[in-house]
Amino acid sequence: MGINVVLALMIIGSFLVAIPLHESGHALMASMLGDRTPREEGRLSLSLRSHIDPIGTLMCVLLAFQPGGGVPFQPGGVGFGWGKPVKADPWKMRVGANAGVLLVAWAGLIFSLLIGVLVSVLLRFVPIQMLDSPVGLHIIQLLIVFASVNICLAIFNLFPLYPLDGYQIVYTLLPSKQAVQFAKSAAYGPLIILALFFLLPFLAQLASPGLTSFFLFQLPYYIWLGSMNIIALVMEQIPEFVMILYSLK
Repeated sequence: MGINVVLALMIIGSFLVAIPLHESGHALMASMLGDRTPREEGRLSLSLRSHIDPIGTLMCVLLAFQPGGGVPFQPGGVGFGWGKPVKADPWKMRVGANAGVLLVAWAGLIFSLLIGVLVSVLLRFVPIQMLDSPVGLHIIQLLIVFASVNICLAIFNLFPLYPLDGYQIVYTLLPSKQAVQFAKSAAYGPLIILALFFLLPFLAQLASPGLTSFFLFQLPYYIWLGSMNIIALVMEQIPEFVMILYSLK
């Protein structure tokens, strides 16, 4: 299966919209809790320049241009990465340091999930006649891709690795001594993510193509599959139908 260039461009475009929304969710929550630091740093904005992270964006580009694999309904291109982390000051938050950091961490994740769900709700009301024209089909495809990218961002950010939201959530919930030990992993977070999603699958492919079906080497597929099932549930469609629309050429 080759690279679906149209799908890849839709994914990258959706990601470049989804990341400012995700990071603004963090900044908005911090502001609501009394910390104006993200606002003063320009993070309560939809400007792409304020939120983009080069490595996180590169990850999305590489995933978007992946060819399809041997897993059923795997389209090849999937969309997620990360943006520049929002740095909130925990001591300025009215609800307390730990609760404030926890709420700010969850905010972007939940905001991305809500956007994906709302777009999926919108898809329920798209006229069925749009499926009869190529332009209509690609509009529906773009909406599904945008919903998927946002939901994938939410799922991906559950991983407890810096700079993802899951890292901050776990760090906040750990006792002080364990949190200090856990914080040492932050410096290696992006390297661990790239190893999990690219290096290990590549080495597995070199060692034996059969190894690539192991679940650890199919993490992008399972994150994407999760998004497809959520979209299908909201649209009241079978997941296979949504997957086919997603991967149109």
